[in-house]
Amino acid sequence: MTALIECVPNFSEGRDRTLIDAIADAIAAPEVMLLDIHSDADHHRTVYTFAGTPDAVEAAMLRAARIAVERIDLTGHRGQHPRIGAVDVIPFVPLEGITLHALAGRARTFARHYAEATGVPVYLYEASALRPGRVNLADIRRGGYEGLREAVMTDPARAPDFGAARLGAAGATVIGARAPLIAFNAYLDSADVTIARSIARTIRESSGGLACVRAIGVQVGGRAQVSINVIDFRRTSLYTIMRAVDEAARQHGAAVVETELVGLMPQAALLQAGLEALRLPPQAVEKLLERRLGAVTGNYREVVFE
Repeated sequence: MTALIECVPNFSEGRDRTLIDAIADAIAAPEVMLLDIHSDADHHRTVYTFAGTPDAVEAAMLRAARIAVERIDLTGHRGQHPRIGAVDVIPFVPLEGITLHALAGRARTFARHYAEATGVPVYLYEASALRPGRVNLADIRRGGYEGLREAVMTDPARAPDFGAARLGAAGATVIGARAPLIAFNAYLDSADVTIARSIARTIRESSGGLACVRAIGVQVGGRAQVSINVIDFRRTSLYTIMRAVDEAARQHGAAVVETELVGLMPQAALLQAGLEALRLPPQAVEKLLERRLGAVTGNYREVVFE
């Protein structure tokens, strides 16, 4: 079986449409499927989702990175989302025909080549991490670009895994293999960012909240936003997270008025949340019309009703 992987790089550019499109064009290739582009001007960030064979995906990633490293200057970059690099983080996700362990090793090899090709220092994270304190992306990003630029030259614990211990205008890049992650934002009916930060503290695992949940509170477009990363939806579902966010918001006299998905998510995560919301057993997915038709016809395409 041919291996199939996904790559979900985050670039620190969410406003310059010409540059956003140039990066997309660099990713595009016959063996690469560009599945989604999500740009946010307030976060000043764009997330691309693409898939293909490991070789094709790595080549596409390097093409895109070269453009970003040349054209994104973090010394004047301001946005709501934490970042340490022009190409901030490059996650590789196994989809078919390759294990997470095998992809983690491959990501380490790619990271070394990336550092040599771009001149950008690299930190390894998640399944590819070489140090226990670097599994979590937030630990590597501590202090942001500005903090790391100073610390990397004086603190051996902040030295990169590959590349020189100094940051230029393109900063550093975090690279690794991980399981599917869901990036999910909840907007409140309030501009008070302290409420969003309090909710984030309540729900995130590091503060004693929900397992496999990371969250921060920010202000986006004049509204308070709880920005959430779901590390493993199988352990903590989107429905469970939303119930916790709703309850925490009520404690502050606020409410969630809108949510958004950043990038893509597995179908199973949406089905799981729907089943929980409707209080249906897991077996209910076998009652889906499309599943029954697909089992008979081999065509699992969604049925569209007029």
